[in-house]
Amino acid sequence: MNPSDHIDQLIAGLTDWRGKKLAGIRKTILEADPEIVEEWKWMGSPVWCSNGNMVVGNAHKDKIKLTFSHGASLADPGKLFNNGFGGKVWRSIDIFEGDEIDAQALKELIRAAVGYNQAKAKKKAPARAKAQK
Repeated sequence: MNPSDHIDQLIAGLTDWRGKKLAGIRKTILEADPEIVEEWKWMGSPVWCSNGNMVVGNAHKDKIKLTFSHGASLADPGKLFNNGFGGKVWRSIDIFEGDEIDAQALKELIRAAVGYNQAKAKKKAPARAKAQK
């Protein structure tokens, strides 16, 4: 089973509001950039990647949690981050039943994460090239 199939299966198994919400979030993430790849990691977590991990989506008992791998380094003009401010790297968005998420703001945040990972990959590329010589 490929990662997208695992995510489909996870969403189908969430028969309450979390399944519909995660499906909508997934659609928004994938619409943000055509280079985004879905992965299935850590024994059951959907992860959206572009030049590395960007965001992990987990369904908890009472919420959907989107954790951004480098959220502390991302601009968040839509003020979507509402958790994880104590750390120096990660930031997250906790979404509870009845919460609405601004799809355009989420797309902008995803694009910022793509840009961050692209810049990080460009910085690493010359170092790898030198090491191979």
